[in-house]
Amino acid sequence: MNDQNGYDIEDLSVGMSATFSKTITEADIIMFAGVSGDINALHINEEYAATTAFKGRIAHGMLSAGLISATLANRLPGPGTVYLSQMLNFLAPVRIGDTVHATVTVREIGERGRAVLDTTCSVKGVKVIDGEATVKIDSSARRALKAAQSAAKAVA
Repeated sequence: MNDQNGYDIEDLSVGMSATFSKTITEADIIMFAGVSGDINALHINEEYAATTAFKGRIAHGMLSAGLISATLANRLPGPGTVYLSQMLNFLAPVRIGDTVHATVTVREIGERGRAVLDTTCSVKGVKVIDGEATVKIDSSARRALKAAQSAAKAVA
Protein backbone atom coordinates (compact mmCIF):
# COMPACT_ATOMS: atom_id res chain seq x y z
CA MET A 1 0.00 0.00 0.00
CA ASN A 2 1.09 3.57 -0.58
CA ASP A 3 1.36 6.18 2.16
CA GLN A 4 -2.25 7.28 1.45
CA ASN A 5 -3.55 3.72 2.02
CA GLY A 6 -4.13 3.07 -1.67
CA TYR A 7 -3.08 -0.15 -3.32
CA ASP A 8 0.15 -0.32 -5.30
CA ILE A 9 0.17 -2.22 -8.61
CA GLU A 10 1.99 -5.08 -6.84
CA ASP A 11 -0.90 -5.41 -4.36
CA LEU A 12 -3.57 -5.99 -7.01
CA SER A 13 -4.80 -9.34 -8.24
CA VAL A 14 -7.37 -10.21 -10.88
CA GLY A 15 -10.81 -10.55 -9.32
CA MET A 16 -10.29 -8.04 -6.49
CA SER A 17 -13.45 -6.00 -6.07
CA ALA A 18 -14.79 -3.04 -4.10
CA THR A 19 -18.13 -1.21 -3.88
CA PHE A 20 -19.19 2.32 -2.92
CA SER A 21 -22.89 3.01 -2.34
CA LYS A 22 -24.89 6.23 -2.22
CA THR A 23 -28.57 7.12 -2.10
CA ILE A 24 -29.34 9.77 -4.73
CA THR A 25 -31.13 12.82 -3.33
CA GLU A 26 -32.91 15.85 -4.74
CA ALA A 27 -29.94 17.93 -3.55
CA ASP A 28 -27.49 15.69 -5.44
CA ILE A 29 -29.37 16.25 -8.70
CA ILE A 30 -29.69 20.02 -8.24
CA MET A 31 -26.03 20.39 -7.25
CA PHE A 32 -24.88 18.20 -10.14
CA ALA A 33 -26.99 20.27 -12.56
CA GLY A 34 -25.34 23.42 -11.22
CA VAL A 35 -21.77 22.16 -11.26
CA SER A 36 -22.04 20.40 -14.64
CA GLY A 37 -24.27 22.91 -16.41
CA ASP A 38 -26.59 20.04 -17.45
CA ILE A 39 -29.99 21.57 -16.74
CA ASN A 40 -31.92 19.17 -18.97
CA ALA A 41 -35.60 19.34 -17.95
CA LEU A 42 -35.60 15.55 -17.65
CA HIS A 43 -33.54 15.99 -14.48
CA ILE A 44 -35.01 19.14 -12.92
CA ASN A 45 -38.59 19.61 -14.16
CA GLU A 46 -41.10 17.06 -12.84
CA GLU A 47 -43.97 18.28 -15.05
CA TYR A 48 -41.91 17.88 -18.20
CA ALA A 49 -40.29 14.62 -17.11
CA ALA A 50 -43.74 13.11 -16.41
CA THR A 51 -44.52 13.44 -20.14
CA THR A 52 -41.46 11.40 -21.20
CA ALA A 53 -40.91 7.66 -21.51
CA PHE A 54 -39.40 7.78 -18.00
CA LYS A 55 -42.71 9.05 -16.48
CA GLY A 56 -40.78 11.26 -14.06
CA ARG A 57 -37.45 12.83 -13.25
CA ILE A 58 -34.28 10.81 -13.47
CA ALA A 59 -30.78 11.45 -12.19
CA HIS A 60 -28.03 12.49 -14.57
CA GLY A 61 -26.27 9.41 -15.91
CA MET A 62 -22.91 10.98 -15.15
CA LEU A 63 -23.95 11.57 -11.52
CA SER A 64 -24.29 7.82 -11.10
CA ALA A 65 -21.13 7.22 -13.15
CA GLY A 66 -19.30 9.57 -10.80
CA LEU A 67 -19.77 6.97 -8.08
CA ILE A 68 -17.44 4.72 -10.10
CA SER A 69 -14.81 7.45 -9.80
CA ALA A 70 -15.41 7.56 -6.03
CA THR A 71 -14.92 3.79 -5.82
CA LEU A 72 -11.67 3.93 -7.80
CA ALA A 73 -10.34 6.91 -5.86
CA ASN A 74 -11.32 5.80 -2.36
CA ARG A 75 -11.61 2.01 -2.34
CA LEU A 76 -9.85 0.14 -5.17
CA PRO A 77 -7.15 0.88 -6.14
CA GLY A 78 -7.73 3.87 -3.85
CA PRO A 79 -5.79 7.07 -3.14
CA GLY A 80 -3.11 7.80 -5.71
CA THR A 81 -5.04 6.22 -8.60
CA VAL A 82 -4.96 8.13 -11.89
CA TYR A 83 -8.09 7.68 -14.04
CA LEU A 84 -6.98 7.22 -17.68
CA SER A 85 -10.18 6.19 -19.47
CA GLN A 86 -13.74 5.04 -18.92
CA MET A 87 -16.25 3.36 -21.23
CA LEU A 88 -19.89 3.43 -20.09
CA ASN A 89 -23.18 1.90 -21.20
CA PHE A 90 -26.26 3.40 -19.56
CA LEU A 91 -28.79 0.59 -19.17
CA ALA A 92 -31.59 1.91 -16.93
CA PRO A 93 -32.60 5.15 -15.19
CA VAL A 94 -31.75 6.13 -11.62
CA ARG A 95 -34.34 8.08 -9.64
CA ILE A 96 -34.34 10.22 -6.52
CA GLY A 97 -34.25 7.87 -3.53
CA ASP A 98 -32.47 5.05 -5.37
CA THR A 99 -29.34 3.67 -3.73
CA VAL A 100 -26.66 3.19 -6.36
CA HIS A 101 -23.99 0.55 -5.73
CA ALA A 102 -20.86 1.26 -7.82
CA THR A 103 -18.60 -1.79 -8.06
CA VAL A 104 -15.17 -2.11 -9.63
CA THR A 105 -13.44 -5.44 -10.28
CA VAL A 106 -9.84 -5.89 -11.43
CA ARG A 107 -9.94 -7.64 -14.82
CA GLU A 108 -6.39 -7.16 -16.05
CA ILE A 109 -3.07 -5.96 -14.65
CA GLY A 110 -0.88 -4.58 -17.39
CA GLU A 111 2.52 -3.04 -17.81
CA ARG A 112 3.72 0.35 -16.60
CA GLY A 113 1.36 0.39 -13.62
CA ARG A 114 -1.84 0.15 -15.63
CA ALA A 115 -4.88 -1.93 -14.79
CA VAL A 116 -8.27 -2.47 -16.42
CA LEU A 117 -11.30 -2.79 -14.16
CA ASP A 118 -14.86 -3.82 -14.94
CA THR A 119 -17.20 -1.11 -13.65
CA THR A 120 -20.89 -1.43 -12.85
CA CYS A 121 -23.60 0.50 -11.06
CA SER A 122 -26.72 -1.24 -9.82
CA VAL A 123 -29.96 -0.33 -8.09
CA LYS A 124 -31.94 -3.02 -6.24
CA GLY A 125 -29.91 -5.69 -8.03
CA VAL A 126 -30.57 -4.24 -11.50
CA LYS A 127 -27.53 -3.12 -13.47
CA VAL A 128 -27.98 0.54 -14.50
CA ILE A 129 -24.45 1.18 -15.83
CA ASP A 130 -21.90 -1.24 -17.25
CA GLY A 131 -18.41 -0.38 -18.44
CA GLU A 132 -14.68 -0.56 -17.97
CA ALA A 133 -12.00 1.77 -16.65
CA THR A 134 -8.28 1.96 -17.25
CA VAL A 135 -6.22 3.38 -14.40
CA LYS A 136 -2.58 4.02 -13.59
CA ILE A 137 -1.38 2.94 -10.18
CA ASP A 138 1.86 3.68 -8.36
CA SER A 139 4.41 0.97 -7.67
CA SER A 140 6.23 0.27 -4.40
CA ALA A 141 9.16 -1.08 -6.45
CA ARG A 142 9.34 2.18 -8.44
CA ARG A 143 9.25 4.26 -5.25
CA ALA A 144 12.01 2.11 -3.68
CA LEU A 145 14.19 2.47 -6.79
CA LYS A 146 13.66 6.23 -6.82
CA ALA A 147 14.55 6.47 -3.12
CA ALA A 148 17.71 4.41 -3.67
CA GLN A 149 18.73 6.63 -6.60
CA SER A 150 18.15 9.77 -4.53
CA ALA A 151 20.17 8.33 -1.64
CA ALA A 152 23.03 7.41 -4.01
CA LYS A 153 23.08 10.95 -5.44
CA ALA A 154 23.12 12.42 -1.95
CA VAL A 155 26.15 10.29 -1.00
CA ALA A 156 28.05 11.07 -4.22
